Amino acid sequence: MNEFSTEPTSMSFLLMSPARKLADSNVIMVDYNDSSDTAIRLMKEKQTKCVLISRGGEVVGIVTKTDILYKVLSQGKNPSKVRLEEIMTSPILAVDPDSTVQEALSIMDKHTIRQIVVSSGSSVVGIISRDDLFEREHLTTTSAEDTAIQGTPVCIINPDAILFGKGSET
Repeated sequence: MNEFSTEPTSMSFLLMSPARKLADSNVIMVDYNDSSDTAIRLMKEKQTKCVLISRGGEVVGIVTKTDILYKVLSQGKNPSKVRLEEIMTSPILAVDPDSTVQEALSIMDKHTIRQIVVSSGSSVVGIISRDDLFEREHLTTTSAEDTAIQGTPVCIINPDAILFGKGSET
């Protein structure tokens, strides 16, 4: 996944960031006639969760690890015999690079998908996955916790809402 030049300091910052900042540019293109076995091998080699499917150099669909699990393996099909065109999701959904992460998440929620393509015109910039966003959210939350532990205020507490006790008295 692409790294921010500065780490996000809050969830608001993360959600309002442009999609291009979180788009993973490690994108694999595979021909629609290739087998799902080929996609599995490439996803493993490149450590990615999906492949884009092309026909004549143009993206026509997407196949994810979940697609392979549910549409091939769980049905006892031979991955070397199942063509990607048979299991791909098409058309793919995409957002503009300047769309916010929140807008991308909203589209993912609406269509119950885990990855969305970030594209500019006819070019693929990258892919945003829910897993990458959850990882980034965890890093953001951990960063805020570390800041709190180091003594830098993360929030303001109303002193009247705190009961101070002495020793075992509370």
